[in-house]
Amino acid sequence: MAVLVTGGAGYIGSHMVWALLDAGEDVVVLDRLSTGFRWAVPDAARFYQGDVGDADILKRIFHENRVDAIMHFAGSIVVPQSVAHPLEYYDNNTSKTGALAAAAIEAGIQHFVFSSTAAVYGEQPDDTPVRESGTLVPKNPYGMSKLMAEMMLRDAAAAYPFRYVALRYFNVAGADPKGRTGLSTEGATHLIKITCEAALGKRAGVDVFGTDYPTADGTGIRDYIHVSDLVAAHLKALNYLRLGGEPLVANCGYGRGYSVLEVINAVEKVSGRHVDVRYGPRRPGDAASVIADSTLARRLLGWKPRHDDLTAIVKSALAWEGKLDLRRRQEVAPGRERLAPLRALKA
Repeated sequence: MAVLVTGGAGYIGSHMVWALLDAGEDVVVLDRLSTGFRWAVPDAARFYQGDVGDADILKRIFHENRVDAIMHFAGSIVVPQSVAHPLEYYDNNTSKTGALAAAAIEAGIQHFVFSSTAAVYGEQPDDTPVRESGTLVPKNPYGMSKLMAEMMLRDAAAAYPFRYVALRYFNVAGADPKGRTGLSTEGATHLIKITCEAALGKRAGVDVFGTDYPTADGTGIRDYIHVSDLVAAHLKALNYLRLGGEPLVANCGYGRGYSVLEVINAVEKVSGRHVDVRYGPRRPGDAASVIADSTLARRLLGWKPRHDDLTAIVKSALAWEGKLDLRRRQEVAPGRERLAPLRALKA
């Protein structure tokens, strides 16, 4: 049987593909390559370029492959962009998730793992650590589009022989410890990515919004989870569903966090380079601290994080930035029409 990974050429999706292959799974990838990279997909996975909302390509995939499970990462994730273009987000994140679920149900595929987000809780969570039972008050179309997709999956599971796990991510960071893939998107908004780029001279510096929060150093605290631990939670979710597990929504985070300044200091320490910091006022709606309560994932899925260490996360992120530099130099080298295969960049 095969696992279909949508968005498998993107940041988290490509890590998922490698993890599935490492686990001996047969893997199929569907990605339209709007933000992902074809080179990020391992040769061992069968690749289809197309849109997750395209019924014809889904029928083709299901006809050509014995798919028994879907891991759905394809979607749009930039919060300010969702505010500027809300209908695009409701289409890409909500409507197309519904279309994918409908195609899966028609094809008799019963196992579905969904990439959700802590943004469903809103900007000011009721409590910290944040529990799945907390109030769901998304403050932007991105969070709302994901919550609406969760609701569709819930209702589909009640009506059809179809079960799902929705994993609500907190702050995903880092890169594959083996150096096979990482966060490659230019202009990314992730703090650790931004700070690593600043340390390596790819950005002028880092903006810190708010220094008067009720935290030890006055800056906001977030729960940063290594991407390898996140995809491990997805593997656990897949096994849970295959063993007959009931529909589940679970947080993915470590249950402790780091402040903005702690992140910057960690990058400086690991890289040995100074990072210029620009201080500004708080952004409207930003919470002082957002920490996950991941009890459900640990108890029901048997998830045990292995990379709960800020220094380790930063080291992997910095190492990947070095590989990206090499790749980009190869891309612009005279006579080169395409990027070198990823395997050529392994340390």
